[in-house]
Amino acid sequence: MGGVVTKLRLIDGQTCPTALQHALDALEVAGTWEWDIASDLVRTDTFVALLFNVDPELAAIGLPLSTYVEGLHRDDQEHVHALIRCCIDEDSPFVAEYRVLSADGVMRWVLDRGSIIRDSAGRPVRGRGIIVEITRSRTGRLTAPADEPNRFMPPLERAVDHVMAAHRAIIDLQDPALKAQVDALLLALGRKLAQQEVQERRRSMN
Repeated sequence: MGGVVTKLRLIDGQTCPTALQHALDALEVAGTWEWDIASDLVRTDTFVALLFNVDPELAAIGLPLSTYVEGLHRDDQEHVHALIRCCIDEDSPFVAEYRVLSADGVMRWVLDRGSIIRDSAGRPVRGRGIIVEITRSRTGRLTAPADEPNRFMPPLERAVDHVMAAHRAIIDLQDPALKAQVDALLLALGRKLAQQEVQERRRSMN
């Protein structure tokens, strides 16, 4: 992805909105994040770093969660922070749609899905998830209704939720081989979500 990032930079060091959008369309991948709760460091890939307007190199090393929350639209910050707390306190999946100010200065909508991993004593130790840019096809709701039955969710979204749950269980098993497989499956599902998003964009443009 390094070549893509280089092409996004203009002479003055800014990021071109059209170039970034074309790159997001062409990549057709979901970004990933991982949050070490004890150190409060969030590590993301370049895709997520550009969406949140943070330095990709620093994002790979780890930045405080507050850095990403501050990148959200002001009207969404409190709500997303509350969802994070609810996810930790109630051990529930994290699912949110919110706005972020991207590296090109454009406000974009993203779909963020994740879960909290706990130690043997039940203490939250790490969070992990995927992010897809959904600006052109969002439904108009900030988050899915809490009382919406899971069976009415699209099959792909249900699959992501189930794999997230499996990921937490496999972490407890401490089996590196199984973890590698579920990590690969989660990334594949994220790519599928992103491809679906791109297809919806293209249909809306026709």
